[in-house]
Amino acid sequence: MSFLASHPVLRLLASPQHLWRTLSLGIKTIWLHKLRSFLTALGVVFGVASVVAMLAIGEGASHEAQEQIRKLGSQNIILHSVKPPDGQGSSGESRSMISEYGITLRDIEQIRQTVPGIRIVVPSRYISENIWNLDRSVDGHVMGVLPVYPEMRNRRILQGRFFNDMEMKDNLAVCVINESVAARLFQLSTPVGKSVRVKGFYYKVIGIIQDEGAAVGTDASGGDHSAQAQAQIMIPFTTLMDQYGEVFYRFRTGSFEAEKVQFHEAVMRVDDVNMVESRAEAIRHLMTSNHKKEDWRIIVPVELLKQAERTKQIFSIVLGSIAAISLLVGGIGIMNIMLASVTERTREIGIRRALGARQNDIVVQFLIETVLLAGVGGVLGVALGLSIPLAVTKFAGVTTVIKMWSPILAFSISVLTGIAFGIYPARRAAMMNPVEALRHN
Repeated sequence: MSFLASHPVLRLLASPQHLWRTLSLGIKTIWLHKLRSFLTALGVVFGVASVVAMLAIGEGASHEAQEQIRKLGSQNIILHSVKPPDGQGSSGESRSMISEYGITLRDIEQIRQTVPGIRIVVPSRYISENIWNLDRSVDGHVMGVLPVYPEMRNRRILQGRFFNDMEMKDNLAVCVINESVAARLFQLSTPVGKSVRVKGFYYKVIGIIQDEGAAVGTDASGGDHSAQAQAQIMIPFTTLMDQYGEVFYRFRTGSFEAEKVQFHEAVMRVDDVNMVESRAEAIRHLMTSNHKKEDWRIIVPVELLKQAERTKQIFSIVLGSIAAISLLVGGIGIMNIMLASVTERTREIGIRRALGARQNDIVVQFLIETVLLAGVGGVLGVALGLSIPLAVTKFAGVTTVIKMWSPILAFSISVLTGIAFGIYPARRAAMMNPVEALRHN
């Protein structure tokens, strides 16, 4: 008991009556100056709200970016053909010449034969054309792919099915459209079983695949990806080769362009996810040896994920620093108002000391008032901080993710801020000379 008697904080916890009396006194003191207390707590409110809201917005941005990268496949390596700038291609001198660039069959075969651990290679070709349904049209991509494409790119079939090996072998005119095409061309009906037209070719729709979403990087065929989902229809690779050949023609006013691209994209799956980066480096070396110009680009989702994680850490540090400054300002406001309160209550402190209160009792009294101010500000700040991400998601359409630990962390920091910035005013009150304090008017 002598140990408890010598430590007022422990004595306070051991005596519920004493604790309640001190809390009641602190609440009464704060309530007597409602406006001043509210304005003092506002600094903590905004500091805590900024912590919760910034963490939620930062987590949402990181989560959305990482989800887009994960859709590419953590065990995948993706090669894209990229049209080189004018003057680097084979048709630099004349616009009517055939421009040849990109991934070749030789590249694919060498990758299969020389790079170990590559389980499967899925090449594909694209062509930009208008896609028609009756009098409706949309500008999009006709993609010649293999039946394993959805599995390789982690895209779900929403309706119907994907074409199979037999349909590809027979060069059948079937297609799978993505959600964007279905929404724009078949607004009032189900597209499965109907047909779409590209140039003079008709394709029967046998399924709907989910949109690819915002892509990473630029378009495989040289164009820029829009932030919106690209309209796509997928047909058997052999059908595309049979109907369009190896050279793609684009007619324009007064001239035309001819491009020969054997493959616009090749997706390779590595057996072991830990070997992806080393295999990607081997593919880079091979492609550099085979191509004199920069007409290819490699995407390694694992590397992008690691980069996204590093970016998230930096982003969290920046946001945390901003929030810490907000809490620092709030803490300084609390210290300032408590110092003013000590000056106002000098005579009260002298009376309490004369009646037997120890210095530590005065410290505890002022600390409790400070923690109450910071705690109330923390609660209001958490409520405001939780509402901001919901409003951002609803009105701005930005993804936000609220972690369970962020409100707890923010509230705990607010209480610790109250304690840290309340110690000096409390000790200043406790160190007053009782006689001088009683003389204060």
